[in-house]
Amino acid sequence: MSDRPNGNGASGRFTVSLGDFRTELDFAVDAGRILVLFGPSGAGKTTALRTIAGLVRPDAGHIEIASRTVYADGNGAGGRPVWVQPHRRGVGYVTQQNHLFPHLTVRRNIAYGLRERGSDAAQQRVAELLERLRLDGLENRRVWQLSGGQQQRAALARALAPRPDLLLLDEPFAALDMELRRELGSELRATVRQFDVPVILVTHSREEALALGDEVQIIDSGVTVASGPPLTVLEQPGRGRVARLVGVENLLEMRVSARLPQDGTMVCAAADRLLETPLADGCAVGDPVTVGIRASDIILAAGPLPESSARNTWAGVVSEVALRPPGYEVTLDCDGVPLRCHITGTSMEAMGIATGLPVWAIFKASSCFLLSD
Repeated sequence: MSDRPNGNGASGRFTVSLGDFRTELDFAVDAGRILVLFGPSGAGKTTALRTIAGLVRPDAGHIEIASRTVYADGNGAGGRPVWVQPHRRGVGYVTQQNHLFPHLTVRRNIAYGLRERGSDAAQQRVAELLERLRLDGLENRRVWQLSGGQQQRAALARALAPRPDLLLLDEPFAALDMELRRELGSELRATVRQFDVPVILVTHSREEALALGDEVQIIDSGVTVASGPPLTVLEQPGRGRVARLVGVENLLEMRVSARLPQDGTMVCAAADRLLETPLADGCAVGDPVTVGIRASDIILAAGPLPESSARNTWAGVVSEVALRPPGYEVTLDCDGVPLRCHITGTSMEAMGIATGLPVWAIFKASSCFLLSD
């Protein structure tokens, strides 16, 4: 059974200015789903959340939460300006800082936003959230007696307690280690499904966006530059600008040297290096192209694998090794073409990876994707 009185989501379109910086957002998120606003620091993501929450007044547009208009500039069909105060919007808000009250216990923090906090219904609601977010047994502790993960669970429980119509999360797991972020992310998805609440999550972590998002909007300099399913937008972005924002490690400037329609592939060249990629419409022999390859899609080997199905095998020399938790990033010099690859610590030790070591990079044609400007 749904935790909320209705199954409606949230949507809107607005512009908001803070000094010389302008943010524009057109968004929609259904109940029980997570919309991720992804982008670098300073892109306008937090400003967008604060605007939806009513903490910043837009210049123009409209915002609806659970089929209720909470902001309208008066220029639409209704012709009447609307401004609903933040505490009347039915919004839960969790930030990285969590803002729990240090003088209150976990139980009292969770119950803070409930009416008639001492009622049986309120206590039942608190007990439900304590169990759902694995805080049972910690209800009488103060904030300073909790770990970072427990504090974020308590902050999420407090935001969910009044049964909000929309939950806003501003990088709530950014200060936690990778393993704990994954654990809390899994709990968040389960909680969102159970309580049927729409969520807008701000993050600049690609891994978090992939793991949690049902839909992703990439924001840069205050505007949305791409949107769609996380795997499509983040794994194989279609534009060079987006690829740089989502952290595609290898962007190779090449030229089409052959088209192989019978195989569904084409061959691209950079200096003396050849690369087989998926066949792209509109690309003729001689055309310049930018090829994207994720570091995680490249396998390192001590030598070529003659019986491998991978179509691309490049010899190179290790030019740099850098720590990239949970593993390492190895950069190869392939006759002047740098190629970045990811490898685990165990594999790096077993292969004896070090600067100057000759190794082979092996990757499939399907791991390559072409980028437009």
